[in-house]
Amino acid sequence: MKYLLLKHYRGGPAHVVDYGSMDQWTPEEVDAHIQYMRDFAARLEETGEFVGEQALAPEGTFVRYDGEGRPPVTDGPFAETKDLIAGWMIIDVDSWDRAVQLAGELSAAPGPRGEPVYEWLEVRPFLTEPPTVTE
Repeated sequence: MKYLLLKHYRGGPAHVVDYGSMDQWTPEEVDAHIQYMRDFAARLEETGEFVGEQALAPEGTFVRYDGEGRPPVTDGPFAETKDLIAGWMIIDVDSWDRAVQLAGELSAAPGPRGEPVYEWLEVRPFLTEPPTVTE
């Protein structure tokens, strides 16, 4: 089964570690965080569980259809009011439990002082083909 791991900008629990946004980290802390994620992906490539990944910029705009002949409606960006996605990884694993296990490991990427960031990751299964109905 394929799962999408969504890394959110919402960070981890403040009572554990308040690491602030990445733009407040030292260059060495940013490098260590990124290297952890690269090593994590490389390990999953070896097991055949890695499909793809990409970091995303913090800017973003919600867009929706507003009716025939009308321009799309946009809302944002307002990073302070929206739960923006920092990046994503697609994994292909045998079970939900494995997907959750891997998300937990990815959440331990280091931040300031090399401590785990405890960031929230959203685990979303890909939809499978709907069943064929025959009468």
